Amino acid sequence: MVKKRLKLGVFFMLPGHHVSAWRYPGTKKEHLFNLKFLAQQARLAEKGKLDMIFLADQLNSDDPTATGFEQTLNLMYEPFTLLGALAAVTDKIGLVATASTTHNEPYNIARKFASLDQLSEGRLGWNVVTSGLPLEAQNFNNQPLEHSKRYERADEFVEVVKKLWDSWEEDAIVYDQQNGVVVDASKVHTINHKGDWFSVRGPLPVPASKQHRPIIVQAGSSQSGKELAAKTAEVVFTAAQSIEDARQFYTDLKGRLAKYGRQPDDLKIMPGVFLIIGKTVEEAQRKRQQLLDLIPEEAGLARLSAHLEFDLTGYPLDEPLPPLPPIEQVTGTRSRVELLKKVADENHFTIRQLYQHIAGARGQRELVGTPEQIADDLQLWLETGAADGFNILPSHFPDGFQDVVELLIPELQRRGLFHTEYEGDTLREHLELKTPTHYYAKVPQS
Repeated sequence: MVKKRLKLGVFFMLPGHHVSAWRYPGTKKEHLFNLKFLAQQARLAEKGKLDMIFLADQLNSDDPTATGFEQTLNLMYEPFTLLGALAAVTDKIGLVATASTTHNEPYNIARKFASLDQLSEGRLGWNVVTSGLPLEAQNFNNQPLEHSKRYERADEFVEVVKKLWDSWEEDAIVYDQQNGVVVDASKVHTINHKGDWFSVRGPLPVPASKQHRPIIVQAGSSQSGKELAAKTAEVVFTAAQSIEDARQFYTDLKGRLAKYGRQPDDLKIMPGVFLIIGKTVEEAQRKRQQLLDLIPEEAGLARLSAHLEFDLTGYPLDEPLPPLPPIEQVTGTRSRVELLKKVADENHFTIRQLYQHIAGARGQRELVGTPEQIADDLQLWLETGAADGFNILPSHFPDGFQDVVELLIPELQRRGLFHTEYEGDTLREHLELKTPTHYYAKVPQS
C-alpha cells in the first residue's frame, strides 16, 4: 500500500503572518516591495519542494484615519501581478492567486488566469472568494451584496470561467504550415452563456494549458461556501482549531461531492497552520513569546475588531468579549467570526487573550515546537482523516519561513510524508488531481 503523503503550500504575506512580525528582528522595510527578496523566498519554497505558493488579496485598505499602532501593516500586492513575476524565476512550484467573484467579470478573470497558466506551463490556481465588506464595494462603485447573493453570483461566475477555459479543445491549434491551417475552428467554441448574473459570448483568445486549466481553490467554510466548494473546488483552504472539528469538516465536505458526480480524491482539503519552529522546545517558545511581547494593544485590538466586524474600542481588555451581533448580520466571513467566538467561549479567553491567540494565526491553528513535534501533529491529521495537507503560514520572513524549509521539511521527508523531488511539472500533478472532463466533450453541440 502506497503511503499517503502531505500536500503543502506556503502563504506568502510580508513581513509575516504575526501582527508584530514587522517589529521582529530580521524583518526589514526593504523587503516589503522588493521583487528580488520575493524571488529569493519563492526559490526557497521551490528548494523545499512545496506544492504551491499562495497569495491572498483584499480590495480595500485599513482605516485611513488610524494612527500610531492602531495602523496595521496592510500592504498587499495585486497578487496576479506578483505571480507573473514569480513564474519567471521558478520552474516547478504551483502559483495560486486570489480573485474576487464580487467585483470582477468572468471574462477578465478567465483570460488572465488562462494566460499565466500557459506562460507558467500549467502551474496556476485560482482562489475563488466573494467580497462582502462595504469598503470594498465603495472602491468599485458598487453596493455590498447580501451573503447568499454573493454565493449565487460566485456559483455562476465559476461556471462561466470554466466554460471559457474550455472554449479551446486540447488539439485546437493545428499549425499546419504546408496547408495553411493555424487553428481547427471546429474545436474553438463560443460559449453563449446567458444566466441570472452574466451574459458572455466567448471564446477566450487563449488555448488550453498543459494542465488543461487552472486549479480551482476555495476557502469558504459557511454552508454556502461548502456547497460551492463541493460543486467547483479542487482544493479547499479552511481553518480548524481541533482535530475533531477538522475531521467533521473533512467528512462533511467530502460527503457532499457525490451529488455533483465527484469522488473524494477530486478535492484536497488543506487547513491553514501557523508555525513557529525551534531546534528545541525552549527555543520555539522564546520565539513565540518575543512575538507576543511586541504586540501593541492598539494593533491587537484593531485586528480582532476587524475579524469580528465589531469595534471593541473601549471594552476592558481583560474581560470576556461583549455580546456580539447575530451572525446573520455579518457581511464578511461568517465562518471566521463563528470560529473566533467558539475559541473564546471554549477557552474562556479575555479580549487580550483572544487577540494574542489570533495575532499570528488569524484564526488558523498555531503550532509551536520542534520539527519532530510539529511533524507528529501534521502526520496525525493526515492519517486520521482530518486533512490532505496544509497551507503553511510562516510567522515572519525570511527566518520563520527558512525554519520551515530547513527544519520541518527534511523531517517530513525522512518519515516518507512528503516528496523529496517534484514528480510532475504541473500544479495538477503535484496535488494528484485528475484532468477534468472537457466541457465540450460532455455537452452536445447543436
